[in-house]
Amino acid sequence: MGGAGDAAKDYAAGFAAGIATVVTGHPFDTVKVKLQAHNTKGKQKVYNNAFHCAIKTLRNEGIKGIYRGASSAFIGMAFESSLIFGIYSQMTHALQGKTERNSPQLEIIVPSAGFGGAVISFILCPSELIKCRMQVQGCSSATFPSYPRYNGPLDCALQTVKSEGIHGLFRGGSATLLRESIGNAVFFSTYEFTRYFMRSHLNPDSLGLTSSRQKLFLDIGSGIFSGGLAGMAFWSAVLPIDVAKTVIQTSSENNSCRSPLWTIQAIYRTVGFRGCYAGLGPTLLRAFPANAAAIVTWEFTAKLLGLKRVHLSE
Repeated sequence: MGGAGDAAKDYAAGFAAGIATVVTGHPFDTVKVKLQAHNTKGKQKVYNNAFHCAIKTLRNEGIKGIYRGASSAFIGMAFESSLIFGIYSQMTHALQGKTERNSPQLEIIVPSAGFGGAVISFILCPSELIKCRMQVQGCSSATFPSYPRYNGPLDCALQTVKSEGIHGLFRGGSATLLRESIGNAVFFSTYEFTRYFMRSHLNPDSLGLTSSRQKLFLDIGSGIFSGGLAGMAFWSAVLPIDVAKTVIQTSSENNSCRSPLWTIQAIYRTVGFRGCYAGLGPTLLRAFPANAAAIVTWEFTAKLLGLKRVHLSE
């Protein structure tokens, strides 16, 4: 494992990746959350599709509506990303040791990513609860009377604590834990294997790329594709859990069920399989650019900081 200096650089690179993720992906996330919260309550859908939801939000609320909840997302995602990338990098170094490996090893990737995901879920849950409640409140209380109005993230947090106690901020914690541990194991496995495959078949020397600019473009392209594909794999694997998390966190009833598995079953019984994958379109549309930006930012920030990170696919 690297020293304290390398560990700090790992966390700093992850922090930068989190900021890039929010800037790129938050509008898609807002649409996803609105679809999950409003289109899982009954047979009649509030929004016809993701495009209808985005247009309606922009028309009624403007740009600020599509970025509603972004401030809490910046805080949550930046620290979440810092921790997940930092923990993943440090654990893979520790588990790999000095052994040279020529290909990705699932016995190293899965526990490192899964543990990192479990850790960040405890930090991510409160920020996502605030973000989701801000996103679903809409511009008119008459439209969705079951959702309270908030003046901002702090007001949302204070109202939640007042009505539900401190533990109310951790509503949906088990769903967040499941989503992050499983999802990040899938994410980093997909990233490492895709990166390994691309680096094996797109060697700069074999392609005749000699200039530093050409190699830079190849690195960026590799990061975009591997990160984007990994993000799509993450959400494809855990979206039903994420739908359950959104329903649990945005419920206006304090005594509503908080079991993610029971919630998924209830959604399936009410609106069928499509309800369990509500928001799939904007989620996948967001996943590719947001995670591509995260991976490229992570890799190049690490290089700028002089971090000599040993990849499992090198």
